Amino acid sequence: MTTIAITGGTGFVGKRLIDLALQQGYTVRALARRPQAPRDGVTWIIGALDTADALPRLLDGAHAAIHVAGIVNAPTRAAFAAGNVDGTRAMVAAALAGGPARFIHVSSLSAREPGLSNYGWSKRGGEDAVAASALDWTIVRPPAVYGPGDMEMRDVFRLARMGLALMPPPGRLSLIHVDDLARLLLTLVESDPGRVILEPDDGRSWTHEEFARAVGVAVGQRVLTLPLPKGLLSLAASADKAFRGDKAKLTQDRVNYLAHPDWAADPARRPAADLWQAAIATPAGLAATAAWYRANGLLR
Repeated sequence: MTTIAITGGTGFVGKRLIDLALQQGYTVRALARRPQAPRDGVTWIIGALDTADALPRLLDGAHAAIHVAGIVNAPTRAAFAAGNVDGTRAMVAAALAGGPARFIHVSSLSAREPGLSNYGWSKRGGEDAVAASALDWTIVRPPAVYGPGDMEMRDVFRLARMGLALMPPPGRLSLIHVDDLARLLLTLVESDPGRVILEPDDGRSWTHEEFARAVGVAVGQRVLTLPLPKGLLSLAASADKAFRGDKAKLTQDRVNYLAHPDWAADPARRPAADLWQAAIATPAGLAATAAWYRANGLLR
């Protein structure tokens, strides 16, 4: 069996990636900070990106590495750098030192605009580390990733259930269902488009208002859409920090990111149709996500 090495295997994307990899007959070596329940086909490597001996053990015998792990929220620029830049450099170094040549790096659309946020700056730094290497790399920049199990968009769905959609200033965004993203990452293990940056999505871009209304349909509620200027979003971020501390979902760094008017995937960077196409239409995916939230008591 072909073995793939995965970082971020305990996160939202990583969990679905492992599920799909096992379904497709791969064996998996996955990095985890803490011991995990045994699972057929999965070898858990306990450690982190900065654990000296963990990465060689993770990559040992693997046909390809899929680097999913990353920091989404952090209190400082240095913390973002540690997770998204230094961690990626460590993975690249380990792969070059004896791991697989095939390296699939999961970045973010935010890397297109590194001056807007610490998050985007750090994701671009990770990309640069990969692109400068001699590895056989492909970089994937997902847009907003959603699906059953996602907790980042939960508040959007909960507000929609109450008939309200608080939005950033007018703009566009793209979306991708987590299963479609996982399927692309596995496709790239065997089908190598070369050293390119890919921006996959569900095949269209959405205005913020269109997306808000689509979430409303998914939860069965007509929503009142309220675009908020950046200043008000910043105040909301301060309130979220006061209320939830380090667990706040809306940070000032994220406000800087959200206020940008164009987070739509570039059609010129979309994967070729004969390589991959999205299979899950966004309305159906949003409905399934809402159903998962409801089933788990998360829409109250």
